[in-house]
Amino acid sequence: MKFGTKTIHAGLEPDPSTGAIMTPIFQTSTYVQESPGTNKGYAYARGKNPTRVALEKNIAALEEGKHGLCFSSGMGAIDAVIKLLSPGDEVITGDDLYGGSYRMFTKVFAKYGIKFHFINLANAENIRSYVNEKTKLIWAETPTNPTMQIIDIAACSKIAKEKNLILAVDNTFASPYLQNPLLLGADIVMHSVTKYLGGHSDVVMGALITNDDKLHEQLAFILNSCGANPGPMDSFLVLRGIKTLHLRMERHCYNGKKVAEFLKNHPRMEKVYWPGFEDHPNHAIAKKQMKDFGGMISIVLKGATIEDTFRIASSFKIFSLAESLGGVESLINHPATMTHASIPKEERERVGVVDNLLRLSVGVEDVEDLIEDLKQAFN
Repeated sequence: MKFGTKTIHAGLEPDPSTGAIMTPIFQTSTYVQESPGTNKGYAYARGKNPTRVALEKNIAALEEGKHGLCFSSGMGAIDAVIKLLSPGDEVITGDDLYGGSYRMFTKVFAKYGIKFHFINLANAENIRSYVNEKTKLIWAETPTNPTMQIIDIAACSKIAKEKNLILAVDNTFASPYLQNPLLLGADIVMHSVTKYLGGHSDVVMGALITNDDKLHEQLAFILNSCGANPGPMDSFLVLRGIKTLHLRMERHCYNGKKVAEFLKNHPRMEKVYWPGFEDHPNHAIAKKQMKDFGGMISIVLKGATIEDTFRIASSFKIFSLAESLGGVESLINHPATMTHASIPKEERERVGVVDNLLRLSVGVEDVEDLIEDLKQAFN
């Protein structure tokens, strides 16, 4: 079954009681049992809900995975992965990382004795210097947020398997349309479903996908025990959003390319980060492991103060200044004060998250209108 067909049909069946083609919203907290312990796979909705189960099957199929689990947010999904570890364990992760992940790692889990090494993962061989007997997990984003670093998933997987480590990949920026980390050797794939999978800026959700039965069992236990489960209405909305994922991603990629090419030649730009450029670091790896290059772009404004950057970020007519990404509408974001504000200034600037950097999530509007909006904002 090809990807576009999977988005519409994978894991989904007509409702057996009515024949409804759309998965119903099972808005219930509990399920009636004929006698104690005779439930039909559903006992209490924190554990399972039929709408959520349908979504989990659908997302797993899109990622070429066997098992899927949905969480109340992307951070809830990441939290479950780190809860696989024990005090004293160590994690190797990237130095260009979503600010929320950095905050969780350093402010929540570090105080429970889990050590995190933030390193440059653009060269996977850097991992070897940090592996020791306490290392249990490699956590990678690719492309990274916000400087679009490309991490070689297959190379990371090779090291992980040699050292008996878990490799988890945050695939949010690429979506399963562009990249399937499990096929490249990852053990766990994470999505902030809020972004491209939902696609309409109306749901907050996360997901984990794996082919490993034991990992799935452990993660499902954590989900049920700790309760970061999404509701049936949100699950329904994501199922609906996914049906157009392939169509939306085609347009995101097309618009992203046009916008990136326009920006690269603009005199106000000091840097434009977009994996589709041949001179983008690890472009060859991106070309190999991704189907296309996506609609996420970051720019550094030439000679702009933070006040100049704020003024420009607030002057768009079509791009909206907002957190998040991956919706049908175009968004612009100032990472230093928004998504990455929790990272100390010296650390974020060291990896390029400077005060005059803006991150663009290019939507599916008419690209000519987006370019005109960019022109007027940079005028």
